[in-house]
Amino acid sequence: MSKILLINKFYYPRGGDCTAMLMMEKLLIEQGHDVAVFASRYTLNLHSEWADYFPSEIDFSAPGLKNKLRAVTRLFYSREVKRRFSRLLDDFKPDIVHVHNIHSYLSPYVVKIAASRGIKVIWTLHDYKLICPSYSCLRDGKPCEACFSRKWNVVRHTCMKSDMKASVLAYLEARVWNRKVLEKYTHTFISPSRFLQSKMVSAGFLSSKIEVLHNFFPDTLPVAADTDKSDYYCYVGRLSSEKGIDLLLEVAEKLPYPLKVIGSGERLEEYKARYEGKPMVFLGQQSHEATLEIVRKARFSVLPSICYENNPLSIIESLCMGTPVLGADTGGIPELITEGINGFLFQPGNREMLEKQIGHCYRTFSGAFNFQRISDTARQAFSSRCYYDQLMRIYEINQ
Repeated sequence: MSKILLINKFYYPRGGDCTAMLMMEKLLIEQGHDVAVFASRYTLNLHSEWADYFPSEIDFSAPGLKNKLRAVTRLFYSREVKRRFSRLLDDFKPDIVHVHNIHSYLSPYVVKIAASRGIKVIWTLHDYKLICPSYSCLRDGKPCEACFSRKWNVVRHTCMKSDMKASVLAYLEARVWNRKVLEKYTHTFISPSRFLQSKMVSAGFLSSKIEVLHNFFPDTLPVAADTDKSDYYCYVGRLSSEKGIDLLLEVAEKLPYPLKVIGSGERLEEYKARYEGKPMVFLGQQSHEATLEIVRKARFSVLPSICYENNPLSIIESLCMGTPVLGADTGGIPELITEGINGFLFQPGNREMLEKQIGHCYRTFSGAFNFQRISDTARQAFSSRCYYDQLMRIYEINQ
């Protein structure tokens, strides 16, 4: 079996990218591969035998000129990252380096180091950072592709955190780690959705360098779909504006249907106070097992994103648990939903349509959906076995 080094800026289930990397680590180990991990140090990180190789934590909000300079230089080059990563390569001697989310905290410099040693680098894309310096392809709450052709637009419109300094840094980062450089050092990019692949190509990336491979659902997690649904619907994800959470809550407070909200964010306490007494409950961050149980019993889950979603794990998990999904018709979401079979779509940002579809799903779900069929179909499509076989083909490893 092969020796595979996984890289991600965090080593705990912070978001979809981190969860996907952790599930990949577990799958590769179960299949007999020797797996190492490289990440930045962070107080919430899970235990890892490789933690001694992790470079120190970076805090972009920390005061002081020294801290600011240290954080900024990490975007482009870090002597500490180079030293620790090179030592890990020396000690572990990987056959494959598989990169996930690395910008800012580790930077693509690790890709350059690995490729310069002749190691094959595979890069799974969890967002739009390589073609949009501010990650989201959003400007003023609407989809934007201006940076696909000219990265200076991130400065022109101060897209990065609505801050000029942050936007200039994002621009410089995009110029240093540009398309030609990234394609030179990366053997294959993995896109979890056809939508992201199409956007990468429209921004100039070679289609021959990009493979589509959807995320997967671990076979070891609960199997049975719940045909006796409880009296609520649910949202799972970050409590941030690009996810459409504000629109969902504004619509939900006027409806009589109970909503369970799972996820965290800076505005969690604000939401709790604002919507106290309304037909909704904010459960905060939950364990993976607890989240799946809540999703399994829900009448349906909803993902009202206004951004270009990639391949949302929340939808895959909902379908695998036999729970239909009401999703915004944007990004990779329509690739996962067959209307009337496993869910419905609505126009992103359309308040009236979202309200109508929530009511429709809530009132007619029992007669409209075959929950067991939803689960069986999704588990087959997103099985770890199917994912693993395709991953080995991309790695070009004979099994």
